[in-house]
Parts: sequence; structure tokens; C-alpha cells
Amino acid sequence: MVSWAEAGTTANLILKITLIIVVAVLLERAVRFFIGRFTRRSAAMLNLDQTRYVFFKHVVTAVIYILATILIIYSIPRFRTLAVSLFAGAGIIAAIIGFASQAAFSNIISGVFMVISRPFKVGDTIEVGSNLTGVVEDITLRHTVIRNYENKRIVIPNSKISAETIINFNLYDEMVRRYVDFSVDYTCDIDMVMKIMQEECEKHPLCIDARTAEELQNGSPKVPVRLIGFGESEMRFRAYPCAANNANAFDMHTELNVTIKKRFDQEGVSIPFPQRVISYRHEKEPEPGEQHDRNLPA
Repeated sequence: MVSWAEAGTTANLILKITLIIVVAVLLERAVRFFIGRFTRRSAAMLNLDQTRYVFFKHVVTAVIYILATILIIYSIPRFRTLAVSLFAGAGIIAAIIGFASQAAFSNIISGVFMVISRPFKVGDTIEVGSNLTGVVEDITLRHTVIRNYENKRIVIPNSKISAETIINFNLYDEMVRRYVDFSVDYTCDIDMVMKIMQEECEKHPLCIDARTAEELQNGSPKVPVRLIGFGESEMRFRAYPCAANNANAFDMHTELNVTIKKRFDQEGVSIPFPQRVISYRHEKEPEPGEQHDRNLPA
């Protein structure tokens, strides 16, 4: 049977562990609340980058729970003895833990370097590799969260994203030049095609003037249009309009596809479709005797 003294000791231990957990949870929520409020105020008033504050919030949260776990272990006598034994063989344990958590440490180190070097920050629109584009929502100790244009959250380990080629649409300058390509028939007038594309691009409300002072002085057009190549049945043209950011550039590009095509239809500019000329080679018809000979057995 359990004595009153042992029961009291167990109750005190449970109360102590519960108190540690409650304090850790309350402290973690308080830290996240105050850091979040400070970040929002700083971002609104001083236009500061909140990436480091968000990452710092995750680091503080991890430290709080690690310390709480250590306190719980040392509060239980049996666990305390086991912990002392483990620390006595710290070399072997460290090697085992290091090998088992190699990927986790790699993600943490990659996350720290990303926060320091800042190839992107929270709120930036980035393209990772060749098939993933979205807005950075969070950078944690282990992974980066990206929200794509379908409102899906993609969680990428920090070690993986740091090894990828990243296109940042907001780094240094948010202005984006978006190509608008059209192919037309060889019978179309080149000057008319270039004029139509230029006029439609320049009058679009999202198209901005990105010309330098030298280009303005030289009379360069707001939106250059060039004949970039020839195909089997078409001439390929490209316009170079600029937008304030990537989102505007996407909207501008899709709308220009519609307006330029409608303008082409009005002006009689035809967009080609693949054409093939097939010729058949007719063999000489055999003479009646030759046909008869072919049917004879060898």
C-alpha cells in the first residue's frame, strides 16, 4: 500500500509538473503576443521587415519548451538519475542524436542563414525552382510556408529551399517587365502589327513608364515592340510593358492578350495556324504482262 507520505510526494510532483507546463504555455503565448504586436506596430509605423521578428518568435518558443522539458525531467527523481547517467555518456549520446537529427539540424542552420542573408522575407512573392510561385507567409526553425495563387500552403524544409534557385519579385525593386508575345501571318503588315501592340500596351491602366532619363531624352517608346523571329508560318513579335509589381504584371498580361487579339481582328491581322503541304509520289503503273509475270511463282 502507498503511504500518506508517498501519496503526498506524488501529488506535489504532479502539481509541480502541471505548474511548469501551465507557466510554459502562458509564457509562450505572452511572448508570441507581445512580439506579434510589436512587429505589427513597427511594420506599420517604420516599414520594417518582420521576417527576423517572426523567426525570433519561433526561436523563443522553442527555448521556452526546451527549458520546461528540462525542468520536468529534473523534477522527477527517476528521470533525474537517468539524465545524470545519460550526461555521463554524453559523447555516445551526442553522436547518436547528431546522426538521427542530421536533417533537423540542417533545416535549423539553413533557416538561420536565410534570416541573416535574407534572400527573401515574409510577404515577398518568390518563385522556387521552376513550378512553384507564391507569397512567403512564415519562416520557422524547420520550414518555410508559401501560399500559392490557389490559396494553398506549401511547406518546404529550409535545407531544401536554400538549395533551390529562387526568383524574388520584391527584392530591391518590385517593378516587373512582362513579355507579351504574338505571332502573325507573313502576309500582315509589320508596322501595323507593331503599332497595334504598342498602342494597346501603353494605354493599359497597369502599364507604367519605366524609361530612364536617357531613354526619355532619346525619345525611346514607353513600350518597345520588336520582331523577334520567324517560324514556319508566322512572324513572332514581342512587346515589353512594365507593371508596378508581379500581381499587376499578371493581370496586365492576361488582359493585353484579349485586347490585342480583338484589335487584330478589327484591323484584319490574322494569327496563323500550322499548315502542311503533302505531296504523293505515284509509281508507274505496271503493264498487263508485267503484272501477270509478278503473279507467277518463282
